[in-house]
Amino acid sequence: MSGGETPETGNGDQAHGNQAHGDGAAGEKASRTLHVAMLARVEGEGAVHVKVDDGDITDLRLEIYEPPRFFEALLRGRAWTEPPDITARVCGICPVAYQMSACQAIEDVCQVTIPPPLANLRRLLYCGEWIESHALHVYLLHAPDFLGYASAIDLAREHRDAVERGLRLKKAGNAIMTVIGGRAVHPVNVRVGGFYRLPSAEEMRGLRAAVAAALDDALATVGFVAGFDFPDFTHEATYVSLRPAAGYPIEAGQVVTSGGVTFPVAEFDVHVTEEQVPHSHALHARLRGPGLDDAGPYLVGPLARYSLNSAALSPLAAQAASAAGLGPVCRNPFRSIIVRAVELTYACEEALRLIDEWEGAPAPAVAGAALGGGPGGHDPPGPRPGPRPSASACPPVPPPLYHFNRPPYKNVGSAARGTAGSGGGASVSPPG
Repeated sequence: MSGGETPETGNGDQAHGNQAHGDGAAGEKASRTLHVAMLARVEGEGAVHVKVDDGDITDLRLEIYEPPRFFEALLRGRAWTEPPDITARVCGICPVAYQMSACQAIEDVCQVTIPPPLANLRRLLYCGEWIESHALHVYLLHAPDFLGYASAIDLAREHRDAVERGLRLKKAGNAIMTVIGGRAVHPVNVRVGGFYRLPSAEEMRGLRAAVAAALDDALATVGFVAGFDFPDFTHEATYVSLRPAAGYPIEAGQVVTSGGVTFPVAEFDVHVTEEQVPHSHALHARLRGPGLDDAGPYLVGPLARYSLNSAALSPLAAQAASAAGLGPVCRNPFRSIIVRAVELTYACEEALRLIDEWEGAPAPAVAGAALGGGPGGHDPPGPRPGPRPSASACPPVPPPLYHFNRPPYKNVGSAARGTAGSGGGASVSPPG
């Protein structure tokens, strides 16, 4: 690349402020610097800086300049019931991941086990998030790069059917989020111990047709992306993901690595160190500890999940992966779009299973006294290490801030938690 050229950004459009500088005669190895000041079609804000000397990368920086949002600080001093609503605001596309992490952390402190019906409902909510998030990533963020379009809008001009398929998938995922979570963006029906409201049998049946159609669209997506041209490239990164006792990892499990190390989520701080770097607001994480000394950075996400858990896929998803040319492990990051489409297929199929098996639950959440360990509380099956917290550590759950009286869950009652009515009050909008 000659000096002064504006390089291709690698994300479909020319980013403002891109710079490329080079020197050296033609045919000789040159020193070059590439700086993309703004990465497009990614979830967040960042830049990339690459310096190449004599054919070797000597400086590589992913610069995340999105301002820090201080969620850990925002949570300090808040009531233990508030983190699910606050952490959902970390992301409008994947809020459930943060809500589930918050709920599980508090439930673990209170030594509460969520009964299977509510655990399955949480997994269904998470499937909805995977469907809408994976579909957005494949069709709106990733596919235009492979096909040479500046945006999904340009892609739709020549591949309208593909983009419409992606939008149908996202709509199906949003429908699950709305029925289970109260709304598609920043769900408001999630609480520590379960949910504020259970879906009716009619609402669950109403999801089935759209999710069944989404499964067909997901299988078509695997075939669609498998036809892209991929560079022949292998990256020997350390993979890290969850691994549950059964099934494909979505919302729970032990932490496993491609190096064979396994540890519980509660020991994350023992095995992972996070540090700040001058060029980015994002923390950099490295593995450490027994069996992980100097293991360095690691990779999470679809590639890691699939490569460490492909044997746990459903037969249909496994068949789709094989037909797309995937083996049990994938180390080509360019083919991650295929892996994501396979996970999309699994999420649709798993959502159908959970919808069909739903028979209701005795209550929408574990009783508040059980969370507090006070009168009427119960111990989860089997002992857990550490002292049981007192009732004051986890007081009874107050009434919900949002009351849902009919789809699409009109919010009624007082805006103040603890004084909300059961209907007939002034309409209020949830924060955010």
